Amino acid sequence: MGNKIAAKSVIALLLSVSMVMPAMSEGFQPGWRFAPPPGVTITDSRPRHALAMQANMMVNPIYVRQVVSYPTSERSGTLVVDTRAHFLYFVLGDGRALRYGIGVAKSGFEWRGTHRVSRKAEWPTWTPPAEMLQRRPDLPRFMKGGINNPLGARALYIGSTLYRIHGTTEPWTIGQNVSSGCIRMTNADVTDLYERVKLNTKVVVL
Repeated sequence: MGNKIAAKSVIALLLSVSMVMPAMSEGFQPGWRFAPPPGVTITDSRPRHALAMQANMMVNPIYVRQVVSYPTSERSGTLVVDTRAHFLYFVLGDGRALRYGIGVAKSGFEWRGTHRVSRKAEWPTWTPPAEMLQRRPDLPRFMKGGINNPLGARALYIGSTLYRIHGTTEPWTIGQNVSSGCIRMTNADVTDLYERVKLNTKVVVL
């Protein structure tokens, strides 16, 4: 008797499940998938590199990219690097500029001058100069571009100097004197600047 009751219970359970589950031809066709969680959008487009697009989450709010008042005699499109204040200005004209926070040269490596952007590179390779290798023989002789490269996502080469405006793998150093002469930006900021700057753009380093 007990076996008959158990069998009837199992049959009833199977019938109830079949009523709520989608038919094989409806719910489990090739390519079928569950809907994403609320707030998540599925896209087939190729995402941009996450490191290049990272938010300035590790940067003091004062160094976050923003449009500011900036009276200057420099023409729009000029880059002005204020190393003492740790700001880079992309002159917009009409007394305004787009201001970025930067990391600059440490003591003993400071420099000033006016040059032009001589080259642009996405995910640049890095070949440490001989002077740097003398100080740091542990450094690699060459490093291909990528997320671990100290030059970060983009680089703007300054004239015939050894210096660059480039991204960094250490966004927390923005606002500090940390480099051997190069100008550091977050990868998000240098990617933004890269799209705005043309070759031969004037660069004024104060």
